[in-house]
Amino acid sequence: MRDGARIAAAIEILETLQTQHQPVKDAVRDWGKAHRFAGSGDRAWIGGLVLDALRHQASTAYAMEGDTPRTLAIGTVGRVWGVEADAIDAMFEGDDHAPEKLTDAEREGLARDISDAPLHIRGDVPEWLEESLIRVFGEAAAEEGRKLSSRAPVDLRVNEAKVDFDRAFKEVSSKLKAAENSPLVRSGIRIPQRDPRGKSAAAESIPAYGKGWVEVQDIGSQLAALASGARAGEQILDYCAGAGGKTLALSALLHNTGQVHAWDIDWRRLRAIWPRLKRADVRNVQVHDDSEDKALGEFVEKMDVVFCDAPCTGTGTWRRRPDAKWRLKPAALERRMKEQDIVLERAHRYVKPGGRLVYITCSVLPEENGDRVNAFLDKVEGFKPVPVMDALIQSGGLGDGAEALLEPCLTEHGALQLSPGRTDTDGFYICVMERVGA
Repeated sequence: MRDGARIAAAIEILETLQTQHQPVKDAVRDWGKAHRFAGSGDRAWIGGLVLDALRHQASTAYAMEGDTPRTLAIGTVGRVWGVEADAIDAMFEGDDHAPEKLTDAEREGLARDISDAPLHIRGDVPEWLEESLIRVFGEAAAEEGRKLSSRAPVDLRVNEAKVDFDRAFKEVSSKLKAAENSPLVRSGIRIPQRDPRGKSAAAESIPAYGKGWVEVQDIGSQLAALASGARAGEQILDYCAGAGGKTLALSALLHNTGQVHAWDIDWRRLRAIWPRLKRADVRNVQVHDDSEDKALGEFVEKMDVVFCDAPCTGTGTWRRRPDAKWRLKPAALERRMKEQDIVLERAHRYVKPGGRLVYITCSVLPEENGDRVNAFLDKVEGFKPVPVMDALIQSGGLGDGAEALLEPCLTEHGALQLSPGRTDTDGFYICVMERVGA
């Protein structure tokens, strides 16, 4: 396919998203099924344009003075991808499947300066979240919004319970040439994905993945696991285990000693954990799929670590799920806050004296993070916050120079607020609390 036809295809998909409110990945997939002539490179190019149009929807619509699918697609090619107006017209010329040539108004929009636009426009964030983002990032709120609208890399965690890092890195880099060491975690490998027109790294298809040597996991998520302070022989409860990504990381930190107990209130989310455990050759994980009282009743005040990756709005993952950014509503935030309070209220019971309660979200909103920790500490006695950096340093898992990179992320209670702008990771909040008493 020529580039003009690809832009036309992206416009068609954006029209579907506006009329049917379908998840973007499903819409791109369905378009590909209906247009079998499009090769994998075509689909990657088209999908990249659709995703970037959603990532930058507010700023593009503001600059182009319109939010039609055509306006968003053309505005993204010009303003985000940096293709000049004449070059866009050249893409359309002589292609029967391309859109009509640019209008004068579209050319003006491609060149329009929006540096004085409101924060939510410059940052490509929902307007109702402006105050929340300013609370967290201050004057950097707009820039953090732009970073949350960028394209995310692919991160891998080396399963050092099965293979040493150097051997795994050599294997990965032989297949994915762009692979590089993470500056934040010693066991992390990063495959940059900066060109939206290119195909994503097929990490799951490389031999190292099939052998269980590496697992796909954002570097921020890997830091959250390290913050648990997990040590060989400990008993750990992964209270919101979901598909098991952090369960696997916690297991590796124990080097197949002790026990990681994986549980989730929605047992269906645990289905994905079984093949992952098998591939990683994990032998110290127990999966509990019964009701909480039946599954976890015997663990009250018995766990060295209770790890709570709480349900949240997912604002920290907007790079990967840009359509979710515009669907998020205040009612959903309120609902998540209530769920987070319930998670902390229930999960803390399993922490033994001297043990640790680790609270994590993949959110950058203070309402879900520090506010929830403060509400918990005001309500529940016997817990004190401890600096996350202490646990990270003691883990021995930080990369060289990581302490300096993480210093700007420190917040109340010694917690960390990671973000694409600060750490080039997803937006993760990490807080550790210790249960005091003998």
